Amino acid sequence: MDELEEHNIEKWREVLRDKQRPFVCIDPDASLFEAIRTLIHSHVHRLPVVDKYTGNAIYILTHKRILRFLYLHINDLPKPSFWNQTIKELEIGTYNNVITASRETTVYEALNLFVEHRISALPVVDDDRKVVDIYAKFDVIKLAAEKTYNNLGITIQQALQHRKGASCFEGVVKCVETDSLKIVVDKIVRAEVHRLVIVDEEDHVIGIISLSDLLNHLILKPMGSEVPEKKTSTS
Repeated sequence: MDELEEHNIEKWREVLRDKQRPFVCIDPDASLFEAIRTLIHSHVHRLPVVDKYTGNAIYILTHKRILRFLYLHINDLPKPSFWNQTIKELEIGTYNNVITASRETTVYEALNLFVEHRISALPVVDDDRKVVDIYAKFDVIKLAAEKTYNNLGITIQQALQHRKGASCFEGVVKCVETDSLKIVVDKIVRAEVHRLVIVDEEDHVIGIISLSDLLNHLILKPMGSEVPEKKTSTS
């Protein structure tokens, strides 16, 4: 671990050179539609807006910021015909192979799940499969920032104690499959979270719906530019 702390960003870029993906950015004159399409098709969470003359990044676009902008101006935009249909009817979200964790799952195991399934969060369930928390990549980054990562064998429950009371915790925000698209968008924007956990009447996890799922269906699908739904949750 001491050796890891001594490495700088340049060193890590050199080590991971063969695994690096192309730098994805967008021009300030590009349309909002192009920004959404680039975010979703490139599978990135942040999109730098780069001045083509200076090469300077002048802004960072995210799914959350874009959806919030659309939400704030919803009354000035034509509402889609499917606005009041349920997410079940619209088949938005991931319902098959939803990856979850238990309180006893170790941080090391959670890291493996993040990498193996290319996901950014794990709903945490109890012995009755009811959702009780959520563990995200951000929580791992927080452990690293606090230099409390020496023992990756600690459980998620122990790791989450470092987060309790933190204002940055998004919390577990849930919805049901009979909620309308309008209700789901309202929930995710007001809660300022990246995903909703879809639960049944007994609070069992049955799916995940993410910001990219919503933007994909709201903006790209009507234009015939949507990304096909994945089999595994990628919130």
